[in-house]
This record gives sequence, structure tokens and C-alpha cells, in this order.
Amino acid sequence: METLKNKNIIITGGSGGIGKATAKLFLDQGAKVMLVDRNEDKLKSAIKELNTKNVSYCIADVTKIEDTKKYTEATLEKFGHIDVFFNNAGVEGPVKPIEQYPETDFDNVIAVNVKGVWLGCKYVIPKMKDGGSVMITSSVAGLKGFSGLGAYVASKHAVVGIMKVAAIEFANRSIRVNTIHPGPVNNRMMRSIEESISPGHAKDVQKEFEADILFKRYAESEEIAQLALFLASDASNYITGAIHVIDGGMNVT
Repeated sequence: METLKNKNIIITGGSGGIGKATAKLFLDQGAKVMLVDRNEDKLKSAIKELNTKNVSYCIADVTKIEDTKKYTEATLEKFGHIDVFFNNAGVEGPVKPIEQYPETDFDNVIAVNVKGVWLGCKYVIPKMKDGGSVMITSSVAGLKGFSGLGAYVASKHAVVGIMKVAAIEFANRSIRVNTIHPGPVNNRMMRSIEESISPGHAKDVQKEFEADILFKRYAESEEIAQLALFLASDASNYITGAIHVIDGGMNVT
């Protein structure tokens, strides 16, 4: 059964690991998908890989008001309405102690991970159909601290607050808003974090992370997509304002 048949969906960070895996799953379930990212080459590559007329893309910087309006209107022009918004774009920034953390990198992480999420909620949700679903990608870093990731941790805590306020404010239209909190995922972002923690010894860092996970492995992007599918589907129509952890048990320890 196509659980997302007749649903039109925006995915920001659409050319990244989680974004692209989620787009594939959503398309397989009958949705039409607008991928949003700032790198056109990566978007084109994702479109080619997904290989269906039901996917389109919009080049946009989620930190900019005009670009946020642009991808919202592009989706409405292409598909007619918006049912689901996967507010997923994010960056990790460098791994450095607070006292050494460059202010420019802090500003960039906060701009993408917090302002980008806030702008998406501000401009997309009012254009959505009543009864829609919004998922915001946070992280286990939105629930606990990690040395050297001060900006990232702060940003992923912040989006939980945005989610809770949006859930309250749009409840009268039955639009549900939830956060997804992955642990380490086997994708580009974790490769970057591992290398930044210990240059030349990324594999050793991965083993240390895995030791703190009950299942002793990273998640795959497709596993995060399965949770996003549930929250996008009508099966979750009584779930809002909630934190959804998908970390293999990392947050238990």
C-alpha cells in the first residue's frame, strides 16, 4: 500500500544522506517530493539517482528569507499544495572546545540549523494543508552534550524549542510538529565529525562512538527515513509536540 499517495512533500537538505534516503522512501510510497538544497550539482545527482517524474528540486539557502519563500512557492506551483514538510537541512561545524571555537563557524551552524528551521516553520507551515505533518531533524546532540560540538549541540537543543512552539501554534489546524533525534548515522556528516575529532584516525573515533551505542553500530540513513515515513503518514495523526529518538540506545547510557 502506498502510505503517502497524493501527498506533496518538501525535504530541505534534500541531497544529503538522510534527505535523499527519505526522498526515495517517500517516492516509493506514492508521494511527490521537492528537494531543497544550495548545491545544484548535488541536487541534480540526487534527481538522476531517484529517476522519477514525481521529484523536483529547488536551489535555496535555508538561512535566507527570500530563498525560503522561493522553495515554498516553487512547491505550490509544481504540486498545488503541501502536505508534509521535512525540515531537515543541517551542518555540523568543526569540532573544537568553546574557548577555541571560531565565531564565524558558530554563526554559520546557528544560521543553518536554527534560523533555517525557524524560517521554514514561519513560511512553509502557514501554506500547508490542514492536517499536515512537519518533522524537524534534531539529534541525540539535542538531548545531551558532546565535547567540542558546542554550536551543534546548542542548535539541536534549540530546534526542540521551535518544535514545541510550532506544535502549539498550529494545533488548531491539526498540523502536527515533531522532532527526530538520530544518533550517529553512517553518512558524510559523521565522517566529517570523526576526522575533525582526530585527523587521520577517523576509524578509531567511529569505534569509540559505536562503543557507546547499545546496538554497537551507526544507523543507516534508510533507518532514519523509516521513522520520517511514520511521522509523515496518517498513522501518526495523533502525535505532535514529541521527541522521537532513533539512536540504537545511545541515549540510554
